[in-house]
Amino acid sequence: MTTKEADRPPESFTVLDVGGTTLRVGSYTPATGRLSRVRRVPVEGKALHPEASVPELQERVVEQIVREVERHGAGASGAPRAVGIAFAGPVTADGLVVAAPTVWGLRGAPLPLGERLGERLGVPVAVVNDLTAAAWRYAATEPEPFCLLTVSSGIGNKVFRDGDVLVDPAGHGGELGHWVCDPSPDAPLCDCGGRGHLGAVASGRGVLAAARRAAAADPAGFSASRLAALCGGGHPDAIGNPALAKAIAEGDAFATGVLRGTLVPLAQAVSAVFTSIGVCRFILMGGFALAVGERYRTLLVEELVRQGCFGLAADRVDALMSLGAPDDDHGLLGAGRLLTARCHPTPPLADRPPA
Repeated sequence: MTTKEADRPPESFTVLDVGGTTLRVGSYTPATGRLSRVRRVPVEGKALHPEASVPELQERVVEQIVREVERHGAGASGAPRAVGIAFAGPVTADGLVVAAPTVWGLRGAPLPLGERLGERLGVPVAVVNDLTAAAWRYAATEPEPFCLLTVSSGIGNKVFRDGDVLVDPAGHGGELGHWVCDPSPDAPLCDCGGRGHLGAVASGRGVLAAARRAAAADPAGFSASRLAALCGGGHPDAIGNPALAKAIAEGDAFATGVLRGTLVPLAQAVSAVFTSIGVCRFILMGGFALAVGERYRTLLVEELVRQGCFGLAADRVDALMSLGAPDDDHGLLGAGRLLTARCHPTPPLADRPPA
């Protein structure tokens, strides 16, 4: 290697994770598989501008991404070779964002984000769903097919098999959160506008709503619970997700009973995926599930065993489910590894198995 080559900065990708409230941007170095210089800012979406129209919010988000990529590149020694974006919404194979309820609302024309950004930035741009990107993170270390399942403000999933995520080119697939598990007319309302969706029942928001209903229906039981103590023993509306997760993790009977009820349809969904396509590995992530931690995994496994996973004994059901990494870098690392797979046929050093 010449002195000039040695002094050359390592090739890197700029990666972004665009969620409903936060935009994360960082650098991913394919030679090492490492993430660096991560920065977090509020998304210029409906959370910041609730009165803005959908077209205005779409333009704000596009301009923000361009601005953040350029700002990130200005602080580094050299422009990125490519840009990878994990986006909160269904995305087609060519980077068309079909919808983004958490970013700009329920309505609006699809946004050709990949095309727009490619024209503005002058480098290759890959736009994928945020869970698709997250699946690529775990694909680097998982030798067998797996299903990534997230339980946070909503519920989603992606299956990784035969070297790629199983998603229709039009963006369909991996939307367990919108499976109708409660067809009753007064079922909980989903963020998408539908009723009785799994995400409305079993997500962090769904469990919180169930806990508040249970506290109102059983004030004596609630008052005697650890959950009430963590909430100051006040009104059911004082219950929040941090206290709820902590109470469940500590084994509070009242909070645990609420969670068990919401795990019934979630276990049904997991069992359906398992029995329909034979995926024998599920990785559980998401803010609410990981806040509860191992207790959440244990309770979900118990419900799966109670319902039965066809052909599996209890010990195999337990081995079916594991917790993901306790951080919020899934989309960034996944976008970096997706770009690496597309640009480099050889895996980065950090992702190679030991010799």
